[in-house]
Amino acid sequence: MTSPPPLAVPTFPDTPRSTHPPRVLMLYGSLRERSYSRLLAEEAARVLEELGCEVRWFHPHHLPMKGPGLEDHPEVVRLRELSLWSEAQVWSCPEMHGAITGVFKNQIDWIPLSMGAVRPTQGRTLAVMQVNGGSQSFNVVNTLRVLGRWMRMLTIPNQSSVAKAYEQFDDDGRMKDSSYRDRLVDVMEELYKLTVLTRDIRDFLVDRYSERREADARAAMDPDNPKHRLATTGL
Repeated sequence: MTSPPPLAVPTFPDTPRSTHPPRVLMLYGSLRERSYSRLLAEEAARVLEELGCEVRWFHPHHLPMKGPGLEDHPEVVRLRELSLWSEAQVWSCPEMHGAITGVFKNQIDWIPLSMGAVRPTQGRTLAVMQVNGGSQSFNVVNTLRVLGRWMRMLTIPNQSSVAKAYEQFDDDGRMKDSSYRDRLVDVMEELYKLTVLTRDIRDFLVDRYSERREADARAAMDPDNPKHRLATTGL
């Protein structure tokens, strides 16, 4: 049996620091005219812009349900292009029956783990938020963290969960001054800091020993048989 290759100590790359504003994509999970998940995301966007970020939005109203034959739909293409453009993302979703909404999940379903050699979410920082119609809950942010991990994103430790969201916004859609807004600012500041710290080395941060080994094994094998994983190692 062939021994596994030795483990090299990671060496941080000497990468020039980017000087452009951090690029943040905002996603939310409701189609209502007065969508509290959108209002929360709008408040977050104001904070991010005040911190110097460039913010872009994807509005899910015309995104088709995930299904075959729709890969070239303009809204699908636009969502994927925005994910590729982003260096960070903010996900804001209401709680529906104790879980995330179909509107939000549909957006994530349309973002593939990989597009050829490119991964449109890997290594990007992520902040998760939820709004509740009643008492405070963490079901949605917990689920969003699972999705973020699956999409190979760097989900920040802090998060926002707003109870009785209908009480937290003025008629003009601005968030009232409260401990909930203070937490929102905390989350956006943390997202900004971690994005600036990680965006230039995100490929290094998510580089994996198992995938390097798999790539080496495939390179040494018949390219017509890519499904034979690590066949030469005896594993």
